Amino acid sequence: MRQANARTLKLEPATIDQLPQPVPGREYLLYAHVPFCERLCPYCSFNRFPFHQQRATDYFSQLREEMRMVADRGYDFGALYIGGGTPTVDIDELCKTIDLAKELFSIREVSSETNPNHLFPKWIDPLRGRVDRLSVGVQSFDDELLKQMDRYEKYGSAYEILERIKSIEGVFHSMNVDMIFNFPSQTAEKLAADIEILKNTGCNQTTFYPLMASPVVAESLKRTVGKVDYEREGRFYRMIREGLAEKFEPASAWTFSRTGGGMIDEYIVDYEDYVGIGSGAFSYLDGALYVNTFSLKLYGERIGAGKSGVVQKRQFPRADLMRYRFLMSLFGGSLDKRAFEADFGTTIERGLPVEMAFMRASGAFVVDDAERLVLSETGSYLLVVMMREFFIGVNGVRDQAREALSGAEKELLFGDGETCSADHARHPLAEATAETEAAESASMR
Repeated sequence: MRQANARTLKLEPATIDQLPQPVPGREYLLYAHVPFCERLCPYCSFNRFPFHQQRATDYFSQLREEMRMVADRGYDFGALYIGGGTPTVDIDELCKTIDLAKELFSIREVSSETNPNHLFPKWIDPLRGRVDRLSVGVQSFDDELLKQMDRYEKYGSAYEILERIKSIEGVFHSMNVDMIFNFPSQTAEKLAADIEILKNTGCNQTTFYPLMASPVVAESLKRTVGKVDYEREGRFYRMIREGLAEKFEPASAWTFSRTGGGMIDEYIVDYEDYVGIGSGAFSYLDGALYVNTFSLKLYGERIGAGKSGVVQKRQFPRADLMRYRFLMSLFGGSLDKRAFEADFGTTIERGLPVEMAFMRASGAFVVDDAERLVLSETGSYLLVVMMREFFIGVNGVRDQAREALSGAEKELLFGDGETCSADHARHPLAEATAETEAAESASMR
């Protein structure tokens, strides 16, 4: 996977004025990125900036304008996913954005991420009837781990977070709780306690992300809380599956659902093609990846000029498209062999002989017939490893994009909190570093 990432995830500069027009009859998802947080987590590599009211107000206006541009290109969407950052950081602007999406498109389902400090009526009440699925980034119910992740003071103690989650039970059609496992100082006892608490939260879905530590992050974690140990990752994963089995069933390799239905956290499983709007958003359209600028300034300028935010592109060859289908379908638990052959003009055995030989030799399938592949528990863990490495590679793409930021915008992320010329305001930061977060929707946003 690391070799494939190094080869595949090399994007070229490409200032594209408009996205390609949609393919008739194809289903698309709309992803909207809100890159603002009240404080920056030191292990997050998603595009995010410290919240500032005027900057956010301007940005949401630009986001809605880009949404109108996408509608003018002829796109329609049945689902909207809003990620960040912290999408609920400005609830009024968020609601305006959701309302416009429902006016412009055939939106049937809206998903949004949030943080535990926004589980109060001020934020929750406006989302009633607007959001169908809320995903809450918790990461752990262990106070010591929360302190190490720099989340305890931001979002409260484990007990406080648990009470807030219980208070909104039943408000949304689906409530997902994001967790992290294999954090360096997490013991088997701490993980077991997290699993037991999680089962009593009232959530109907949970996602246990493995810690995704790129080389830079691994070194930083080693200096602060210890070395990332992948040798125990498989054992921890089995603990999660076995611990949740009484009340949850797998919805993807690392998402578990009480209901067995609904939109799961990784929208790329249900929607192969999607349009991403906002600074730092990715679009995947007809075998090509498009990346919007990570610069808020450049994003505003391009949208103001009636152009897309795209500044990088990668057109994938057929072999990589087959591997991507293989990866994403199996991550969702199964692969339709007949659909694969219809789309690529070859069987999966002929198209991906090495991959299939490896998976079969590893005992990755419980069903392997003429019609489909279904993962075994061993296969599910292999997909966890593959997706962990895949998203580490995607985080590398984000790091490349972030390198193009101006000095003023880099100061917002990595500086010492002094005045930033981008908006003439002071932005005190925590110890911000460009490290990887495994929890805020492990999707290609």
